Amino acid sequence: MALTPGEQDRLLLFTQAELARARRARGLKLNIPEARALIADSICEWARDGLTLIQVRDHAALLLGIQDVLPEVPALIGAIHVEARFDDGTRLVVVDPAIARDANPETLAPHPTPPITAMVIVTNEATTPIGITSHIHLAEINPRIRLDRSAAFGRRLAIAAGETVWLQPGESRELPVTEIAGERSLFGTSGLVDGQVDDPEVRQRALTALRDCGYLDVIDGMPTGSVDDAEGAVAKVMQRRNDERSAAK
Repeated sequence: MALTPGEQDRLLLFTQAELARARRARGLKLNIPEARALIADSICEWARDGLTLIQVRDHAALLLGIQDVLPEVPALIGAIHVEARFDDGTRLVVVDPAIARDANPETLAPHPTPPITAMVIVTNEATTPIGITSHIHLAEINPRIRLDRSAAFGRRLAIAAGETVWLQPGESRELPVTEIAGERSLFGTSGLVDGQVDDPEVRQRALTALRDCGYLDVIDGMPTGSVDDAEGAVAKVMQRRNDERSAAK
C-alpha cells in the first residue's frame, strides 16, 4: 500500500502511542517519548472524532498526570505542539504544560500574549466560519479572508499560543497583530513566500503572487479580487508551485 510521508509519520506515532498505552496499562510509568506520543496521538484522534480545538486542548492537558510518568518527565517534556486535522481544517494544538501537575486549572500558568504592534481589519467572505491561530503568517491565511495583506506581511495574530479567533460568515473584526520573531524566514504555508520577509524582493514577489492567485486583499483602502477568485486560489497556488518546480529542473 502506497503511503505519503505524512501518513507514514502518522502510523509511526500511532504505533508508539499504542506501546505507551500498553505499558501504562501494565502499571509502568511513561518516559518522555512515550508520554509525547500518547498525548499527540490522542489529540489527532479527538480531532478526528469531531471535537473542537478547545475541547481537544483541555482533554489533552489532563490526559497524563505526574503519577503516570517518570519523576523527571514533567520538568523535561515542556509543551507539546501538534498540527491536527479538525472538521474545519488543520489547527495547531498547544498543550502547556503537557503533564498535569494539579487538577485545579486556576493553578496553571496562563499562555503569554505577545506585544501588539498594529491592528488589522479582517473579513470572512466565505460561507462557513474560519478560524485564525497565532502561528500562521497572517498575509498567507485563508484566501477567502479579506485583509490588507501588505500590512499583514511578516506578522501574526497577537494572541496566546493555542488560541483561535473565529470569524463567522460575513463578519469583520479589527484584530491585534505582532511581528514574527526569530530569523523571520518563512517556508511552507502557501509556498509563495519561502524566504526572508524583510527582503523587499521576497515581499513584493509574494504579495504579487498572492493577489494573482486570487487571495482577497485590500490595497490603499480598496478591496481587490472576488469570492469566486478566492475559491480557486489554493488550486492556483499549487499549479504555480508545480510550474516553478518544473521550470527549475
